Amino acid sequence: MTKAILASAVIILVAFAVYFGLPLLLNAMGLHAHYQGQGFDLGGRKALIITTSRGVLGDTGKKTGVYASEMTVPYYEFLDAKMQVDVASIDGGEIPIEPLSLNWPVSTPSDHRFLTDSDFQKKVKNSLKIDDVDFTRYDLIYMAGGWGAAYDLGTSEVLGRKISEAYSMKIILGSVCHGALGFLQAKDENGNPLVKGRKMTAVTDKQVKELGIEITPQHPERELRAAGALFEAKTAFRDMFANHVVMDGTIVTGQNQNAGAETAQKMMDLLNKNKTGH
Repeated sequence: MTKAILASAVIILVAFAVYFGLPLLLNAMGLHAHYQGQGFDLGGRKALIITTSRGVLGDTGKKTGVYASEMTVPYYEFLDAKMQVDVASIDGGEIPIEPLSLNWPVSTPSDHRFLTDSDFQKKVKNSLKIDDVDFTRYDLIYMAGGWGAAYDLGTSEVLGRKISEAYSMKIILGSVCHGALGFLQAKDENGNPLVKGRKMTAVTDKQVKELGIEITPQHPERELRAAGALFEAKTAFRDMFANHVVMDGTIVTGQNQNAGAETAQKMMDLLNKNKTGH
Protein backbone atom coordinates (compact mmCIF):
# COMPACT_ATOMS: atom_id res chain seq x y z
CA MET A 1 0.00 0.00 0.00
CA THR A 2 2.79 2.39 0.98
CA LYS A 3 4.71 1.62 -2.21
CA ALA A 4 1.62 2.23 -4.33
CA ILE A 5 1.04 5.58 -2.63
CA LEU A 6 4.69 6.53 -3.13
CA ALA A 7 4.60 5.54 -6.79
CA SER A 8 1.44 7.56 -7.32
CA ALA A 9 3.03 10.56 -5.63
CA VAL A 10 6.09 10.31 -7.87
CA ILE A 11 3.92 10.10 -10.99
CA ILE A 12 1.94 13.17 -9.89
CA LEU A 13 5.12 15.12 -9.17
CA VAL A 14 6.62 14.20 -12.55
CA ALA A 15 3.41 15.14 -14.36
CA PHE A 16 3.29 18.44 -12.46
CA ALA A 17 6.92 19.18 -13.34
CA VAL A 18 6.39 18.41 -17.03
CA TYR A 19 3.14 20.37 -17.29
CA PHE A 20 4.57 23.54 -15.78
CA GLY A 21 8.20 23.02 -16.66
CA LEU A 22 8.00 22.31 -20.40
CA PRO A 23 6.46 25.68 -21.35
CA LEU A 24 9.11 27.42 -19.23
CA LEU A 25 11.86 25.40 -20.91
CA LEU A 26 10.56 26.20 -24.39
CA ASN A 27 10.30 29.85 -23.42
CA ALA A 28 13.88 29.85 -22.16
CA MET A 29 14.97 28.33 -25.47
CA GLY A 30 13.40 31.26 -27.34
CA LEU A 31 9.80 30.24 -28.05
CA HIS A 32 7.68 33.31 -27.27
CA ALA A 33 10.52 34.73 -25.20
CA HIS A 34 9.41 37.69 -23.10
CA TYR A 35 9.94 41.07 -24.72
CA GLN A 36 10.22 43.97 -22.32
CA GLY A 37 8.55 46.83 -24.13
CA GLN A 38 7.62 50.30 -23.01
CA GLY A 39 4.29 51.72 -22.06
CA PHE A 40 2.51 53.87 -24.64
CA ASP A 41 -0.52 56.10 -24.32
CA LEU A 42 -2.04 56.18 -27.79
CA GLY A 43 -5.60 56.89 -26.81
CA GLY A 44 -7.66 58.07 -29.76
CA ARG A 45 -5.48 56.18 -32.27
CA LYS A 46 -6.68 53.15 -34.22
CA ALA A 47 -5.07 49.84 -35.14
CA LEU A 48 -6.27 47.23 -37.62
CA ILE A 49 -5.27 43.57 -37.39
CA ILE A 50 -5.69 41.50 -40.56
CA THR A 51 -5.73 37.71 -40.71
CA THR A 52 -6.32 34.83 -43.05
CA SER A 53 -9.74 33.32 -43.71
CA ARG A 54 -8.31 29.96 -44.73
CA GLY A 55 -9.09 27.22 -42.24
CA VAL A 56 -7.92 24.03 -43.99
CA LEU A 57 -4.39 22.93 -44.83
CA GLY A 58 -4.45 22.08 -48.54
CA ASP A 59 -6.57 19.04 -49.30
CA THR A 60 -5.47 17.24 -46.14
CA GLY A 61 -8.61 18.17 -44.24
CA LYS A 62 -6.45 19.33 -41.31
CA LYS A 63 -7.60 22.50 -39.60
CA THR A 64 -5.37 25.55 -39.69
CA GLY A 65 -5.76 29.32 -39.74
CA VAL A 66 -4.07 32.23 -38.04
CA TYR A 67 -1.43 31.29 -35.48
CA ALA A 68 -3.07 32.49 -32.27
CA SER A 69 -0.21 34.42 -30.66
CA GLU A 70 0.53 36.27 -33.89
CA MET A 71 -2.92 37.80 -33.51
CA THR A 72 -3.39 37.93 -29.73
CA VAL A 73 0.00 39.31 -28.66
CA PRO A 74 -0.08 42.39 -30.95
CA TYR A 75 -3.79 42.88 -30.20
CA TYR A 76 -3.14 43.28 -26.49
CA GLU A 77 -0.04 45.39 -27.07
CA PHE A 78 -2.20 47.84 -29.04
CA LEU A 79 -5.18 47.58 -26.69
CA ASP A 80 -3.10 48.15 -23.57
CA ALA A 81 -1.74 51.31 -25.22
CA LYS A 82 -5.38 52.51 -25.20
CA MET A 83 -5.78 52.15 -28.95
CA GLN A 84 -9.04 51.15 -30.61
CA VAL A 85 -8.31 47.78 -32.21
CA ASP A 86 -10.38 46.34 -35.05
CA VAL A 87 -10.00 42.87 -36.52
CA ALA A 88 -10.48 42.04 -40.20
CA SER A 89 -9.88 39.06 -42.46
CA ILE A 90 -9.80 38.34 -46.16
CA ASP A 91 -13.39 37.07 -46.33
CA GLY A 92 -14.77 38.47 -43.08
CA GLY A 93 -16.76 36.48 -40.56
CA GLU A 94 -15.29 33.91 -38.21
CA ILE A 95 -11.51 33.71 -38.27
CA PRO A 96 -10.07 30.18 -38.18
CA ILE A 97 -7.36 29.69 -35.57
CA GLU A 98 -4.60 27.10 -35.80
CA PRO A 99 -5.80 24.61 -33.12
CA LEU A 100 -2.36 23.66 -31.84
CA SER A 101 -1.44 27.28 -31.20
CA LEU A 102 -3.99 27.60 -28.40
CA ASN A 103 -2.88 24.42 -26.66
CA TRP A 104 -0.26 23.44 -24.12
CA PRO A 105 2.72 23.80 -24.22
CA VAL A 106 2.93 26.55 -26.88
CA SER A 107 0.05 28.85 -25.90
CA THR A 108 0.97 32.25 -24.48
CA PRO A 109 -0.44 34.46 -21.70
CA SER A 110 -2.08 36.56 -24.43
CA ASP A 111 -3.77 33.43 -25.79
CA HIS A 112 -5.09 32.63 -22.30
CA ARG A 113 -6.33 36.22 -21.98
CA PHE A 114 -8.13 35.89 -25.32
CA LEU A 115 -9.94 32.76 -24.13
CA THR A 116 -11.58 34.77 -21.33
CA ASP A 117 -12.11 37.98 -23.34
CA SER A 118 -15.64 38.01 -24.76
CA ASP A 119 -15.10 41.31 -26.60
CA PHE A 120 -12.05 40.05 -28.50
CA GLN A 121 -13.73 36.71 -29.17
CA LYS A 122 -16.69 38.57 -30.67
CA LYS A 123 -14.34 40.48 -33.00
CA VAL A 124 -12.75 37.21 -34.11
CA LYS A 125 -16.07 35.49 -34.67
CA ASN A 126 -17.44 38.46 -36.63
CA SER A 127 -14.35 39.90 -38.26
CA LEU A 128 -14.65 42.72 -40.78
CA LYS A 129 -14.19 41.88 -44.45
CA ILE A 130 -11.22 43.77 -45.84
CA ASP A 131 -13.27 44.87 -48.87
CA ASP A 132 -15.49 46.87 -46.50
CA VAL A 133 -12.70 48.51 -44.48
CA ASP A 134 -11.16 51.91 -45.18
CA PHE A 135 -7.53 51.26 -44.34
CA THR A 136 -6.70 54.99 -44.42
CA ARG A 137 -8.73 55.55 -41.25
CA TYR A 138 -6.16 53.64 -39.20
CA ASP A 139 -2.83 54.67 -37.71
CA LEU A 140 -1.38 51.14 -37.68
CA ILE A 141 -2.12 48.15 -39.91
CA TYR A 142 -0.72 44.79 -38.86
CA MET A 143 -0.96 41.44 -40.70
CA ALA A 144 -0.81 38.22 -38.69
CA GLY A 145 0.54 34.96 -40.02
CA GLY A 146 -0.15 31.27 -39.62
CA TRP A 147 -0.32 28.54 -42.25
CA GLY A 148 -3.68 29.77 -43.50
CA ALA A 149 -2.11 33.04 -44.63
CA ALA A 150 -0.05 31.11 -47.19
CA TYR A 151 -3.28 30.58 -49.15
CA ASP A 152 -4.89 34.00 -49.28
CA LEU A 153 -2.85 36.99 -48.05
CA GLY A 154 -0.33 36.94 -50.88
CA THR A 155 -2.90 36.51 -53.64
CA SER A 156 -5.51 39.03 -52.52
CA GLU A 157 -5.66 41.92 -55.00
CA VAL A 158 -7.96 43.78 -52.62
CA LEU A 159 -5.42 43.53 -49.81
CA GLY A 160 -2.61 44.57 -52.13
CA ARG A 161 -4.51 47.62 -53.33
CA LYS A 162 -5.46 48.72 -49.82
CA ILE A 163 -1.95 48.20 -48.43
CA SER A 164 -0.64 50.29 -51.35
CA GLU A 165 -3.04 53.08 -50.48
CA ALA A 166 -2.16 52.93 -46.79
CA TYR A 167 1.55 53.04 -47.62
CA SER A 168 1.05 56.13 -49.79
CA MET A 169 -0.63 57.80 -46.80
CA LYS A 170 2.41 56.97 -44.62
CA ILE A 171 0.35 54.71 -42.36
CA ILE A 172 2.60 52.42 -40.32
CA LEU A 173 2.44 48.84 -41.60
CA GLY A 174 3.61 45.63 -40.00
CA SER A 175 3.51 41.86 -40.18
CA VAL A 176 4.79 38.71 -38.52
CA CYS A 177 5.67 35.36 -40.08
CA HIS A 178 3.39 34.47 -43.05
CA GLY A 179 1.70 37.84 -42.60
CA ALA A 180 4.44 39.40 -44.74
CA LEU A 181 2.83 37.71 -47.75
CA GLY A 182 0.22 40.46 -47.51
CA PHE A 183 2.77 42.90 -48.94
CA LEU A 184 3.29 40.95 -52.17
CA GLN A 185 0.47 42.52 -54.18
CA ALA A 186 1.21 46.05 -52.94
CA LYS A 187 2.89 48.77 -55.01
CA ASP A 188 4.90 51.85 -54.11
CA GLU A 189 4.22 55.37 -55.37
CA ASN A 190 5.99 54.55 -58.66
CA GLY A 191 4.02 51.38 -59.31
CA ASN A 192 6.91 49.09 -58.35
CA PRO A 193 6.47 46.12 -56.00
CA LEU A 194 6.43 47.54 -52.49
CA VAL A 195 8.81 44.85 -51.22
CA LYS A 196 11.43 45.42 -53.94
CA GLY A 197 14.71 46.65 -52.47
CA ARG A 198 13.20 46.75 -48.99
CA LYS A 199 14.71 45.11 -45.91
CA MET A 200 12.19 42.58 -44.65
CA THR A 201 11.88 39.40 -42.66
CA ALA A 202 9.34 36.60 -42.31
CA VAL A 203 9.29 32.90 -41.54
CA THR A 204 12.29 31.20 -43.13
CA ASP A 205 12.30 28.37 -45.64
CA LYS A 206 14.34 26.50 -43.04
CA GLN A 207 11.59 26.76 -40.42
CA VAL A 208 8.92 25.72 -42.90
CA LYS A 209 10.98 22.65 -43.77
CA GLU A 210 11.76 21.84 -40.15
CA LEU A 211 8.06 21.92 -39.26
CA GLY A 212 7.30 19.65 -42.20
CA ILE A 213 4.55 21.80 -43.71
CA GLU A 214 5.78 22.45 -47.24
CA ILE A 215 2.52 21.84 -49.09
CA THR A 216 1.39 25.45 -48.74
CA PRO A 217 1.42 27.39 -52.04
CA GLN A 218 3.51 30.31 -50.79
CA HIS A 219 6.58 30.30 -48.56
CA PRO A 220 7.38 33.81 -47.30
CA GLU A 221 11.18 33.77 -47.62
CA ARG A 222 11.02 32.33 -51.12
CA GLU A 223 8.29 34.71 -52.28
CA LEU A 224 9.85 37.83 -50.79
CA ARG A 225 13.26 37.08 -52.29
CA ALA A 226 11.67 36.40 -55.69
CA ALA A 227 9.90 39.77 -55.49
CA GLY A 228 13.17 41.57 -54.83
CA ALA A 229 13.04 42.07 -51.07
CA LEU A 230 16.29 42.24 -49.13
CA PHE A 231 15.40 39.31 -46.94
CA GLU A 232 17.14 38.82 -43.61
CA ALA A 233 16.57 36.53 -40.64
CA LYS A 234 18.19 34.91 -37.63
CA THR A 235 18.66 31.19 -37.26
CA ALA A 236 18.86 28.63 -34.45
CA PHE A 237 19.18 24.86 -34.18
CA ARG A 238 15.47 25.04 -35.01
CA ASP A 239 14.29 28.34 -36.45
CA MET A 240 11.10 28.26 -34.38
CA PHE A 241 13.36 29.36 -31.53
CA ALA A 242 14.92 32.25 -33.49
CA ASN A 243 13.64 35.81 -33.66
CA HIS A 244 14.31 38.92 -35.73
CA VAL A 245 12.49 42.20 -36.38
CA VAL A 246 13.30 44.56 -39.24
CA MET A 247 12.33 48.21 -39.67
CA ASP A 248 12.44 49.87 -43.09
CA GLY A 249 10.76 53.25 -43.21
CA THR A 250 7.15 52.89 -42.12
CA ILE A 251 7.19 49.09 -42.44
CA VAL A 252 8.03 46.74 -39.56
CA THR A 253 8.29 42.98 -40.13
CA GLY A 254 8.86 40.16 -37.65
CA GLN A 255 10.39 36.78 -38.46
CA ASN A 256 8.00 34.36 -36.79
CA GLN A 257 5.65 33.67 -33.89
CA ASN A 258 8.23 34.96 -31.43
CA ALA A 259 8.16 38.48 -32.87
CA GLY A 260 4.62 39.64 -32.13
CA ALA A 261 5.33 41.84 -29.12
CA GLU A 262 8.47 43.45 -30.49
CA THR A 263 6.88 44.13 -33.88
CA ALA A 264 3.85 45.76 -32.26
CA GLN A 265 6.06 47.78 -29.94
CA LYS A 266 8.22 49.09 -32.76
CA MET A 267 5.13 50.02 -34.76
CA MET A 268 3.77 51.98 -31.81
CA ASP A 269 7.13 53.61 -31.22
CA LEU A 270 7.09 54.91 -34.80
CA LEU A 271 3.57 56.20 -34.32
CA ASN A 272 4.45 57.80 -31.00
CA LYS A 273 7.46 59.57 -32.51
CA ASN A 274 5.31 60.87 -35.35
CA LYS A 275 2.74 62.07 -32.82
CA THR A 276 5.29 63.90 -30.66
CA GLY A 277 7.38 65.09 -33.58
CA HIS A 278 10.56 63.42 -32.29
